[in-house]
Formats: sequence, C-alpha cells, structure tokens
Amino acid sequence: MAKIIVKTNKTVKKMKPMHGGGQPPLGGKDMTEFFHYMTEAGIPYSRLHDVGGVFGGNRFVDIPNLFRDFGADENDPANYDFTFTDHLLKALDEAGVEPYYRLGITIENQAYIKPYHTFPPKDPEKWARICEHIIRHYTEGWADGFHYNIRYWEIWNEPEVQKQMMWCGTPEEYYHLYDVTAKHLKSCFPHLMIGGYASCGFYAIAPKAAVDPETLMPGTIPPSEHEQRLMDFFFGFFKYIKEHGSPIDFFSWHSYADVSRVAIMDQWLHERLEEFGYGHLETHLNEWDPYAKEFGTAHHSAEVAAMMLAMQHGHTDLCCIYDMRTNTAPYCPMFDICTHKPIHGYYALAAFNRLYQLGDQVETVCDNDRLYAVAASDGTRHALMLSNLTGEKQPLELEGVDLNDARFYVLDQDRLLSWAPHAEILNPNDVYLIEW
Repeated sequence: MAKIIVKTNKTVKKMKPMHGGGQPPLGGKDMTEFFHYMTEAGIPYSRLHDVGGVFGGNRFVDIPNLFRDFGADENDPANYDFTFTDHLLKALDEAGVEPYYRLGITIENQAYIKPYHTFPPKDPEKWARICEHIIRHYTEGWADGFHYNIRYWEIWNEPEVQKQMMWCGTPEEYYHLYDVTAKHLKSCFPHLMIGGYASCGFYAIAPKAAVDPETLMPGTIPPSEHEQRLMDFFFGFFKYIKEHGSPIDFFSWHSYADVSRVAIMDQWLHERLEEFGYGHLETHLNEWDPYAKEFGTAHHSAEVAAMMLAMQHGHTDLCCIYDMRTNTAPYCPMFDICTHKPIHGYYALAAFNRLYQLGDQVETVCDNDRLYAVAASDGTRHALMLSNLTGEKQPLELEGVDLNDARFYVLDQDRLLSWAPHAEILNPNDVYLIEW
C-alpha cells in the first residue's frame, strides 16, 4: 500500500504547462475539423515542427515554404508565401492554443538518399533577416499580417541528428547560425523568447538497464557513437555561445525514453546549466513520447501521465508531446489514426489540464517513487492526479484531505477518464483524477 499525504494549504510552485503538444491535428473539413479537441483539453501550446507532413507539406511553417527563393529580396513582402501558415495560425488562435514556432525545416527522413533543405543557409545573416520578417508578419502585422501572442521562437531542430536528416553541416556551422540569428532577433524583438536548439537528448547519462552476458548481472549499456555525439554537440554549443555572447532565453530538448530516465536527464541538464552559468534559462522538453508504439493503451497513457507529473516536480518549464497529428502511427499519442477520435493519451493531457487550471501545485508526499502524484489548488477547489507504474495494485490511502464529496475519474484500458465513484484501488497503469 502506498500512502499519499496532501497539504492543500502549502503551495509548492505554479502549475507548469506540461500538456502542450507538437503540430496540431490537421485534417478533416477546412483542415481544422479536429482543433476543438485541443480547446476542450486545454492544450496550452502547439509546437510548429514537422507540420503538414514531409517538407512541411510544401506549404506550412518551414522557411523554404514561406520564402521559396533564397536569392530574392527578403525585404519585399511579395517574395513570401504565408497563405497556408496564416490559415493554420488563425485556427490555432481561435482554438485558444499558442503557437510555439520552430524557425527551420521539417525532418527529411530519407536524406541519406538525397537531402534538400538540410544544408546550412548560404548566408546566415540573410536567413536571420528572413526569420525577422516572419516574426514581424505574425506579431507586428507586417505584410498584411497579424498581432498574435507568440512568445517562443526556436532556431532550428535537432541539428546534431544522424544521416543529415536535419543538418548537413558541421556543429560549428550550426553554432554560427544560432549566434547570428539569435543576436539579430533579440536586437529586433527584445521582448520575445529566442532559443534552441531542440537537442535530440541526453541518453548517455541515463542508459538503459542491461544484463552482462558473462556474469548475467545487471549492468548498463555504454553510450553509442550517436549518443556520444549528442553530448559533444551539447557541450560544444554552450562553450561557443558563452564565448561569443550569443543570447539565449530557453533551451529545448527531446527524449523518447521512459519517465525514470527522463527525470535523470532533467536533473542532469539543470545541474549542467547551473555549472555553465545559465541556471536562469527556461528549459523545454518539447518533443517526447515514451513507448510511442503502445499508443492507445493503458500503459502508454500511464507513462504519459507520469511524465507530466514528474516534470511538474522537476526543473522543466514547458513540455510538448510529440505529436497531435491524427493519421500517422506510431506518433499519434492522442488520436486514433482511423477514426481521428481521442484515445488514452489525450485523456491524460486533459486530466493534467484540470490541475493546471487550478494554478498552484501544493505539497504531495508519496512513499512509492513509481506512483506519481501531483496535487493542485486555487484555494477553494483542489485536485490530485495519480499514475500507477509500480506494476502492482495500490490501495488508495490518502491523508490530509476530506474526500467525502470528492469525484473520482479513472483512465485505464476500458475507461477514458470516466467517473468512478467507488474507486479505491489503483490497478497497474491506472491514472486517477480526484477533485474536491
């Protein structure tokens, strides 16, 4: 039995937006038929990366889609094609979802055959000015544009990824592009948050468990060449920007590991940034999805719930699960690829939103580190969210709260956040939302 103590009168910190998503669920009528699901789940952010499919659907978000001829005059509005991205951002605004804009390109998974847009820009200064005009279009009305609230502008995505899928240049060429672009954009928009670099992650510092074939004893898998490359890129990036005085407001990173490993990465990143003198930075886990191939199962939704709860306790300031698309397995943690209806992962995010809307995280103590728990309160209303990854049944033992009039909701294999007034035992992979 795991004992949980909740102190609703002891505030810990503000609830953080751990339930953001990747690209929005494009599809159906007017391409925005499913956007209401984001509104209903209270999704706070949609990270605009890989939007619309391969090459950004040749229409959305990516720099080569918005500014098609790099040799053209970047100051002339006639040389920009904002049409489909305008349509997308207008729909996001109407859905109450803030865009998180990635300045760069969509991943080219077949770049090993031939890369198209993954080469470093021929003129980094001009590329930065193109980014400037895109930001002016969406935040200052330039070129018949808009005045949207878009705080986060991310420079590129996963430049250290293998096989030229995101970047054909050297690490130093990316560092230079970041330096030039960040300096230019911060000089133009000191009030906006400029950052990057959307790191692939830090798997080397939280390796998978393994068994030594000779001793049959538990051990660890040493970092692969790719994992070591990720680490070298990370250290090289912060060394470069510190030496060059490159501005950075947030650092973004990714992981497809499970919650136990990601929690280690989150702590490690916090310690390294403190060590480098960047402890003030926001950190964003803006691409994640544990056990992606299990989407639509209770175990997947329990892992998704646990990740948000763990990151709420941790140092990460913002999370965006990958992805909110409705039609491409396995990266559809929120929707059925045949019916386009919400599945288990969606309801985990919707449950977390109930805590987020209350405003403040309050103290919660649990004596089992695989039973994840966060409680929130607005001073009058309270909620507790639990995710059981212990692998065992857990009788519910709560102290410090009066649950006589509480409402219990359960997310498991058969119930999608259904009211369960007599819920008393968390089965393995159960997610509970309790409100009182």
